[in-house]
Amino acid sequence: MKEDEKRIIHSLVIPSILVLIMWAVRIIQTVGGYDLSFLGIYPLKWQGLPGIITTPFIHSGFSHLISNSVPLIILGSALFYFYREIAFRILVLIWIFTGFWVWIGGREAYHIGASGVVYGLAAFILVSGILRRHTGLMAMALVVVFLYGSLIWGIFPEFFPDRNISWEAHLYGLVAGVALAFYYRKEGPQRKKYEWEEEDDEGTEGDNDEGTGGEGDDYWKVTLTDEEIKEIRHIYRKK
Repeated sequence: MKEDEKRIIHSLVIPSILVLIMWAVRIIQTVGGYDLSFLGIYPLKWQGLPGIITTPFIHSGFSHLISNSVPLIILGSALFYFYREIAFRILVLIWIFTGFWVWIGGREAYHIGASGVVYGLAAFILVSGILRRHTGLMAMALVVVFLYGSLIWGIFPEFFPDRNISWEAHLYGLVAGVALAFYYRKEGPQRKKYEWEEEDDEGTEGDNDEGTGGEGDDYWKVTLTDEEIKEIRHIYRKK
């Protein structure tokens, strides 16, 4: 098996496991007639605190679950494929930060679903690709914009007055993704630096040296012989 194929398969593992757990929970809810919304996040209530971990696994129905499953597979796999060194860290931090901020600043209601994590992944991949100026990552960022650019409207509750959605989770997930993209911009894949860029950098350093007493100053130094010095003194004395 080629290295790229192995990498693609490995990148699918964790997102697929998470989605399978979400589907298992939803099927158990439907078959058993259970209401597990109490496992969601209830802001500023101690009983709602465990929801920071459990809420992405709880969905109100299959349509809600499907709307989160597809982007979670795509964005999660992209994260683990392109950012494999830091992917797990990014996923866990988006998960925890989003949930905690919803617990701190959300409305008094149970907040359920994985949409906050989806927003966080989309924001991270988009902003990180732009910051790194990496061709492949910027291409992936454009794909995110094309596929999920409309997600931005999910942070404005006035656009969905008749839908009971957790716009707070969307907003805090987006903020978490952007913040982590900036914080981890020096880690993970970096843009390849070409030889001509390195030469330009060396040339710039040389120019700076000339102005700061470096080797460049030797160009301007003039050495005079004793005879020339005497001649100059003689000219000034005449004046």
